[in-house]
Amino acid sequence: MRIAIYPGTFDPVTNGHSDLVQRASRLFDKVIVAIAAGGTGKQPTFSLDERITLASEVLQPIENVTVCGFDTLLVDFMQQHDATVIIRGLRAVSDFEYEFQLASMNRHLAANIETVFMTPAEEYSYISSSLVREVARLGGDVSPFVHEKVVAALNRRMR
Repeated sequence: MRIAIYPGTFDPVTNGHSDLVQRASRLFDKVIVAIAAGGTGKQPTFSLDERITLASEVLQPIENVTVCGFDTLLVDFMQQHDATVIIRGLRAVSDFEYEFQLASMNRHLAANIETVFMTPAEEYSYISSSLVREVARLGGDVSPFVHEKVVAALNRRMR
């Protein structure tokens, strides 16, 4: 069984994330959306439990997808789940350098793990969680960028 992990903070889960998960679900037997408890020094808008719940609700229609949180090294989490592939999204060339560093480090930590880079559909290529949070924080309409349940959660949080 080919199991892939799609890691991130998903704060919040966007239509771009959903697009990548949907397409990855056709390539792998199982896709685990792994939501990181912490991040790269960012303070998440939603708690880990809230992010897991939102992602689970948004991605529920995709049968071979599971959502769970983690607070360990990604490669350790992958070994716990017998996963061998990391899925990473690339929106722009500017993402590549950082993603390349992550892939190289993960391969160094666990030589059996491969990273697959995927690009979102063109209509989602400019969407990022941080931009969605900023638009929501300033009272803008984020409904074109996220699922309606995420819109509702952001509206409640930003009030």
